[in-house]
Amino acid sequence: MPNPKPLDTIHDLFASPKRESDASSDSSTHFQGDVYEQLAQLEYIYVDKTVRLMSDDNRGTILGKPISIVDFFEGLAQLATMGVVEVTDIVEAIHREIILRPLGRFNEKSLTKWQRGITGRIYGTVRNAMFLVGNNLASGLHLYNNMRNQKHTQPLPKNLKRLVNILNGVMGDHLVNHDNPLAVSMVLYNRRCHLQHDELSGRIIILCHGLCMSHLSWYPSESDSLGARIIHSQPTSTVLYLNYNTGRRISINGHDFSKVLQDLVDNNPDISQIDLVGHSMGGLVARSALFYGKQQGFNWMKRVGNLVTLGSPHHGASLERIGNFVQDRIAKLPFAGSLAKLGDLRSAGIIDLRYGSIRDADWQSLEGRSVLPAEFRHPTRLPLHVRAYFVAATLVEAHYDSKATSLLGDGLVTIESALGEHAGEHTLSVPEGHKAVFYGVSHYKLLYNDRVQQQVVAWLLCNGRSDAGYGDYEFGPRIHSYPNNLEVTI
Repeated sequence: MPNPKPLDTIHDLFASPKRESDASSDSSTHFQGDVYEQLAQLEYIYVDKTVRLMSDDNRGTILGKPISIVDFFEGLAQLATMGVVEVTDIVEAIHREIILRPLGRFNEKSLTKWQRGITGRIYGTVRNAMFLVGNNLASGLHLYNNMRNQKHTQPLPKNLKRLVNILNGVMGDHLVNHDNPLAVSMVLYNRRCHLQHDELSGRIIILCHGLCMSHLSWYPSESDSLGARIIHSQPTSTVLYLNYNTGRRISINGHDFSKVLQDLVDNNPDISQIDLVGHSMGGLVARSALFYGKQQGFNWMKRVGNLVTLGSPHHGASLERIGNFVQDRIAKLPFAGSLAKLGDLRSAGIIDLRYGSIRDADWQSLEGRSVLPAEFRHPTRLPLHVRAYFVAATLVEAHYDSKATSLLGDGLVTIESALGEHAGEHTLSVPEGHKAVFYGVSHYKLLYNDRVQQQVVAWLLCNGRSDAGYGDYEFGPRIHSYPNNLEVTI
């Protein structure tokens, strides 16, 4: 059922639907009797097809300015309206099944009559009314925003910025599909949390946040943050922070990040080296950018020295796979099948985490919002000239050589996935000395853990040199770090 267009008159709310052809009833014998299949034909707000890759110019339009306070309220008005419409659709589907199935009339012919009947028309009235109110409210706020002098547009407070990034992580692809002002643009910030406009030279280290997080998650202004420690160890370096919509496809963010880096180099030709540090999804976005930067022949690739990932699900996150499994099972239950649609609330970015998909080819040929099965995922090897360092964590505080410890991981990502280890062609072949396992650390705490920060700083300071006083990481053993250790154990 396509989304209704905004109504011009109140009369349209109660206009009778057009009579459908009687030929539709001929196919009633083929009706499957599954409410989930019926719901799948509806064009829900969260079941829209993910934005397909278009021309480079179109994809570049998502790059822009930070969200203002007026954008925030305009986006909330639109989001609230669309949310009510979806809930109405789900309630109607459950209501329809509860009424028709016990009577043995849950078939296509009865569903057609339902839409023509008074109950179906009431549900349609609610949907159309919400679209009318919501569209007019959002349009009014948008007009108000345009009339204001942009120089005096109030920026979002930090707490609201964090909220917006959480919303983007959950439903960011939907926000882009519907041109919602809450959709976050990909931008770079400096350590003062200002947009990057300064002239740059020398070595640049870019920190990339994970799902539902933001550049503020690194606490850039704090003296004990990772960025501050990097600057303290390398005063001539510059640390930048990437902010992006984590609900979009990882590969689309990879394309855009590659362009951002190329623009950065074009505008600052004196940049000598670029290092990328990514937490969770941020590490996958960095890998995707490296893949597409090489494919597109961008010269920023030649400046990349190091890639450091912290708990990145290179081969997928177990939590997303579990969620997908549960949703599939719920969809097969009578009466509860309609509720499975709530699982489609999660964004395409979250779905990509199922198997760590970072290439367009892993999803572009599919209908709807999914990814190829693990065995058909396309391999994405690391560039040979880039030194890669992978950090994994586990919640246990002591070393146990067991499958359970590895599967537990940091609570979200297994040790093997975070270290890029795979039995087949997807292994990332990182040297053992470039891998580190931190015990007693959760996925989220990887951002702030003192031992983790020390190791990242040491890797960056070493910069591939065996004479830097930090050991020969290239040919050394895997690093294991335990709680209460004053120094990282090698």
